[in-house]
Amino acid sequence: RLQMVWVFIMNRMSSQSSSSTQRRRMALGIVILLLVDVIWVASSELTSYVFTKYNKPFFSTFAKTSMFVLYLLGFIIWKPWRQQCTRGFRGRHAAFFADAEGYFAACTTDNTVNSSLSEPLYVPVKFHDLPTEKNGSNNSDAEKTPKKPRVRFSNIMEIRQLPSSHALEAKLSRMSYPTVKEQESILKTVGKLTATQVAKISFFFCFVWFLANFSYQEALSDTQVAIVNILSSTSGLFTLILAAVFPSNSGDRFTLSKLLAVILSIGGVVLVNLSGSEKSAGKDTIGSLWSLVGAMLYAVYIVMIKRKIDREDKLDIPMFFGFVGLFNLLLLWPGFFLLHYTGFEAFEFPSKLIWMCIVINGLIGTVLSEFLWLW
Repeated sequence: RLQMVWVFIMNRMSSQSSSSTQRRRMALGIVILLLVDVIWVASSELTSYVFTKYNKPFFSTFAKTSMFVLYLLGFIIWKPWRQQCTRGFRGRHAAFFADAEGYFAACTTDNTVNSSLSEPLYVPVKFHDLPTEKNGSNNSDAEKTPKKPRVRFSNIMEIRQLPSSHALEAKLSRMSYPTVKEQESILKTVGKLTATQVAKISFFFCFVWFLANFSYQEALSDTQVAIVNILSSTSGLFTLILAAVFPSNSGDRFTLSKLLAVILSIGGVVLVNLSGSEKSAGKDTIGSLWSLVGAMLYAVYIVMIKRKIDREDKLDIPMFFGFVGLFNLLLLWPGFFLLHYTGFEAFEFPSKLIWMCIVINGLIGTVLSEFLWLW
């Protein structure tokens, strides 16, 4: 009874400590979200100011998105990233990974993607021969004593295998703490997608991200910040709908409380922005359409990246954004020639002041804010 009481007390203490940790994480997340909101609003105002002197949405979007490439400096600063690209890492720890992969043989069925165990495999059991009993007096003594009943085992054993992707984690969980500490550099990369896999994911997200931001920048150049912010806030409604249609976990289901929260959020943005809005003779209709397109694309981006993070929690976010900036820099520069010769946006270099505003807006309003938002 004392043991049961002690176990109950320990379980309560551990649950309370875990709940307090969750509350601290929740509080930290709310503070980060508030910081991101402040950065986004300031970034919108700075962008609107830049467009009064340098109305080039494509150039602004291209410059700020390309700054994500700064995250790739992690390959110089962060050791686990470098180890993914060096042969020394493979050579030094090849035996470790080979041993881990051999810990569980690779399953030949495709069912291991959906279930943790493979189909049963029946293998004959090889029993060791029992030592022969000695003749003589020993036999006579054995006959006097009653024989103990023996357990008869089946001659066939059933084997189920874990997928090889769990081999390394299974091996590490059975290692002693000092041994695991020796492999700390490997532990930092355990469960993380390789640089090649992250680059493939970033390649597809690059275009969605750029189009969403370009639509928002184009809307700011065509209409007031108040109208743009009102229509951009509808991305929460589009995100709610898309997440319910394409859920990545049980928390994405549609609820009335979520709908009410989104409506209150949009209503608050409407009240705040309309109170300071002014009538203008600008292209408000075109800007409104750009805002709605940007809101929908941003909702698509949010749902896609959330599905990747929920299903593949091994995605390295800084590396992901670094490759997004790299692909943006390498693949989207022909847009300058296309827009220049079609007359949609004539190419010209900005002044030093505008350059400084774009760089500051890109570093803080794009690079830092997006990382904080995903964190």
